[in-house]
Amino acid sequence: MQKKADYAEAIKTKYPEQIIIAVAKDKNGKANPVTIGWTMLASGEPPMLAIALTPKRYTTAAIRESKCFTVVYPSEDMTEFAMFFGTHSGRDCDKFAETGCKISPAERIDSVIIDDAVANFECILESEQAAGDHIIFVGKVIACHINTEPKGRLYSVAPGHKLGGVKKK
Repeated sequence: MQKKADYAEAIKTKYPEQIIIAVAKDKNGKANPVTIGWTMLASGEPPMLAIALTPKRYTTAAIRESKCFTVVYPSEDMTEFAMFFGTHSGRDCDKFAETGCKISPAERIDSVIIDDAVANFECILESEQAAGDHIIFVGKVIACHINTEPKGRLYSVAPGHKLGGVKKK
């Protein structure tokens, strides 16, 4: 049975929600990570991923400038990094330098991959589309990397930026 609810109440049922870290280099070549929850698979053939950012995000300008980005599936070990990347602006700091998060150069695009992540996807910007107060960026996946050690994936598990793992049944 269903009952009528307003959007603010109904949307809270989305948890746990996947999160990703998107990384793009700015016009000065500085890699900037941002933690976001709005992401999806956009195509299977060719493989494409989509992310949604607000126009005011520093990463929005970086993606437009570089024409590429990395989609990172963070591990449960990366909770502090994910919180920092989502609550600080690349306009004001070098997030990788300040956190000590270990990165390596991407292989096929001008970006980086995060070493402790579950997986990294190198994407070439295919398109962007305005969607209300966000912009959807669609990237064609041209290289993938997975961690050699088994790691649990990090999720948003409750309102208020609560992050954690999800137990498998």
